[in-house]
Amino acid sequence: MSARHRLSKLLLRHGIVYYGGRAWTGRHDQWLRAQRRSAVFAAPALGMAFDIAYDTVLAAVARRDRLDAAITAMAAASEHTPVVRRLCCLRGVATLTAFGLAVEIGDWHRLTGRGMGAYLGLVPSESSSGASRSQGSITKTGNGHARRLLIEAAWHHRTPLRPTVALRRRQDAAGPAARDRGQRANRRLHARWIAFDARRKQPAVANTAIARELAGWCWSLAVLKD
Repeated sequence: MSARHRLSKLLLRHGIVYYGGRAWTGRHDQWLRAQRRSAVFAAPALGMAFDIAYDTVLAAVARRDRLDAAITAMAAASEHTPVVRRLCCLRGVATLTAFGLAVEIGDWHRLTGRGMGAYLGLVPSESSSGASRSQGSITKTGNGHARRLLIEAAWHHRTPLRPTVALRRRQDAAGPAARDRGQRANRRLHARWIAFDARRKQPAVANTAIARELAGWCWSLAVLKD
């Protein structure tokens, strides 16, 4: 993201903005290469700055893809593989996210579903004095990487519940009990999003609440006996 931001801000500085849909797709890449031939980057210094920024993006994407492939291979043959397969029954939790959670949490049995949110710092901070009780932002204690993975995964539950082919394949690799629990979790979390949107809850606040509940569902799948 840092490399992409550096390139996009270089273009923005010269008033060049992409309006062709989602960024960082094949179509966007063609547009980027076309900008190199524009008059703006005809100057040697600007042309060099563009080339370096663009090459950095390509190098970062290639490095990420190599790491993703290596992590996927490790996730398929490790002590965490059964947990990964069960966690993948959840929307927004593919192999990389599931493996990251499995490795970061380690022994799930030392925790409880109710305590997962507090363990990962997803519960509100509190300031109490006498009869007054005031809640603030989340505590952000515990494992920051696992918390970020859950926050990112929680956004997927806002969209309509239409299982994709990739999700069905991941669910087919798990046992019947994990599939059933994963489907119940997906329905429950999407319903929670609908309720939050109906109440006009701030999306970031609502997503944190969804991530806190998602942590509990992850725990229930991780300790599930196939």
